[in-house]
Amino acid sequence: MKILIYETRADELEAIHKLGKELPIEIQTTSEIPSMENVSMAEGCDGISILGQGRIDGPFLEALAKYNVHYISTRTIGYNHIDLEYAEKLGIHVCNANYAPNGVADFTIMMMLMCLRQYKQALWRGQVNDFSLAGLMGREMKDLTVGVMGTGRIGAQVIRELSGFGCRILAYDVRKNPAVTPPAIYVDLDTLYAESDIITLHMPLFDSTREIINRESIRKMKKGVVIINCARGELADMEALIEGIESEHIGALGIDTAEGEEKIIHQDHKTDILADRNWFYLHQFRNVIMTQHMAFYTDAAVESMVKCGILGIYQMITAGSCDTELTFQKR
Repeated sequence: MKILIYETRADELEAIHKLGKELPIEIQTTSEIPSMENVSMAEGCDGISILGQGRIDGPFLEALAKYNVHYISTRTIGYNHIDLEYAEKLGIHVCNANYAPNGVADFTIMMMLMCLRQYKQALWRGQVNDFSLAGLMGREMKDLTVGVMGTGRIGAQVIRELSGFGCRILAYDVRKNPAVTPPAIYVDLDTLYAESDIITLHMPLFDSTREIINRESIRKMKKGVVIINCARGELADMEALIEGIESEHIGALGIDTAEGEEKIIHQDHKTDILADRNWFYLHQFRNVIMTQHMAFYTDAAVESMVKCGILGIYQMITAGSCDTELTFQKR
C-alpha cells in the first residue's frame, strides 16, 4: 500500500514517520499543493492525503482515477475543497480528519477577550512606549450576550467554556444539540442578530451558509457588535465586513479565516507583492484582529490530523470504510 501526502508541513513529519513504522504502508511526502501540474506524483499510489489549499475538482479527480488512485483523505475537518459528488461518481472514497474541539474553542474565547479588551491597540502602543489608557476601555463578558451560530462539536465546546464567564448565551443551528441547553438558549437567527453583543461562527461551509454574514444580516445586529470567525472564511462577505467596520456598526472583528485566504495563509510573504486588497485593507484597522488560520494549530490537533489522514486511507482500503468517511448525501 502506498500513500502520497501532499502539503506536508515540518511539524507533521514526526507523526508521519511514526505511523510509517507501525503500519505496512509506503509513505511519500511532498510540500506541494495538489494541482493538475503535480497530480502525476500520485501515479502508483493507492491514496493521497491533502490539506485545504488545493481544489480537488473534476479534472483533478479524473486524473486520479486515471492513475487508479481511489482514496483521498483531507487532514482537515472541513471538506468544501473537495467535489464529493464527482468523487462518488468516479468511485473515489474520501474521508476527513477529526480532532478534539478544545483548541479551536480556546482560540475563539481568546479572540473574544482580545476584541473586548482592545488588545491590538494596546499591543501597538506598548511597542512604542505609549502606556496611555485613552481609548482602551474594555467590556466584561458577564455583562454581555453571546450568540453562537453552529452548535456542533466546536460550537458546543465554545458554549461550555463561555458558561464559566456568566454571560447570556444564545444559540442557532438547523439541528439542535440538547447537550448545550442549558446554558444556551436556542433562538431564530433574527433574534440572535438583534440581541447578541458578540456573534461567533462555528458552521460548516455549504451553499446555504456561504456569506451568511452579509450586509443584510449585519444591519440586523446591534451597533458595536463583535464578530468572531474561527470557522470558514466564506461564511462572511468580506466587502460587508469592511463596510461594517468603516461605518462602526461592527465594533470589532476577530477573524482567523477570511475569503480569499487560500494563497496567503501558512506561507511567508514578507517580500511578495500580494494583490488581495480587501484582505490587507481590513487587516489595518485598529479594531480588527486577523490571524493566519491557526485556531486548530496545537500539538494534539496536528498529531490527530496526521493519524486521521493516514489511518483513514488504510482503514478504507483494508476494512472498506472508516469512521470519518464522507459521502455527498451526508452534506
